[in-house]
Amino acid sequence: MKLTIDRAALLKSLAHVQSVVERRNTIPILSNILIEAQDGDSVSLTATDMDLDMVDRVTCSVSLPGSVTAPAHTLYDIVRKLPDGASVELTSEPEKERVTVRAGRSTFTLPSLPTADFPSLASDDLPHNFVLSGGDLKALIDRTSFAISTEETRYYLNGIYVHATNQPSGPVLRGVATDGHRLARVELPLPKGAESIPGVILPRKMVLELRKLLDEADGAVSIGLSETRIRLAFGAIILSSKLIDGTFPDYERVIPTGNDKVLELNCDSFAEAVDRVATISTEKSRAIKIALGSNTLTLTANSPEAGSATEELEVSYTSSGFEIGFNSRYLLDILKQVQGDVAQFIMADAASPTVVRDRADGSAIYVLMPMRV
Repeated sequence: MKLTIDRAALLKSLAHVQSVVERRNTIPILSNILIEAQDGDSVSLTATDMDLDMVDRVTCSVSLPGSVTAPAHTLYDIVRKLPDGASVELTSEPEKERVTVRAGRSTFTLPSLPTADFPSLASDDLPHNFVLSGGDLKALIDRTSFAISTEETRYYLNGIYVHATNQPSGPVLRGVATDGHRLARVELPLPKGAESIPGVILPRKMVLELRKLLDEADGAVSIGLSETRIRLAFGAIILSSKLIDGTFPDYERVIPTGNDKVLELNCDSFAEAVDRVATISTEKSRAIKIALGSNTLTLTANSPEAGSATEELEVSYTSSGFEIGFNSRYLLDILKQVQGDVAQFIMADAASPTVVRDRADGSAIYVLMPMRV
């Protein structure tokens, strides 16, 4: 195999695929990416960790078609350190099991493993096919991914639960994530072709990789789905992943419907006040207390080591006064997702879950568990 490619194009593609490759691998071939140059003017780079696969196609000049594997992180670091505007030549000598990288006066020879050892990517039948705009997919991820659990024991919470459901306004595609302390639920109009999709849990690693790629992609994302796999295609990239094999809990039971105390406040000024007061709270608990009175809110934090902090805000609140405690980081994570000026907190008492909404946007709802302060 022999090809010539612009450094910037190769670096961008390598940045995409190498992030799929785990830093530590017990199976050596999984530390490598598969480089396949067909006749013509393109090369495909493929990476897999056996659960998540990514294929990225990039334009180049192919002198001799062929394929080779190369160490993902080493190749990425080499190309990253080459000068801007460099032209990179990749050549492989399969019989010597090595790949050579040349640019200007630099030459690197890297070990290669047989391409036959590289796992063949699953080509399962994906019966449900639909299209989502990149912007909608980004919004769904941004507004739920912060609540994904990182606790490996409850693996079924380690992702975003996506399913179709009916609302009075019509059918919607719903994304839900929870870690037991907070819950995020967001809805999009149901795209054509997604009417009968199964409820699936998208794994955290796939969600985070997809989100990074969407920053660089414009336009629509084609999605294929079965009960065990998902494939997303956009631009020159195909991302496919296994789904989490588990049952997502009945999250509707967690969302309170009888809360009767409504607090409305300016989201930005509240978030800034929470951030200021939380400077005092202990690193472990990050606890802050909210005391509510008639159209006033008082934030307080106490720490034996760091002292205490208090801040008052004018708010819209006319119910009976009470005190409630929250984890400040969880509270700020939710406030970041409120797009409008006014956040609405719907509460019952100091021990019951609080519902947070964006007053200007009914498509998202957040639930936050209080904590003892």
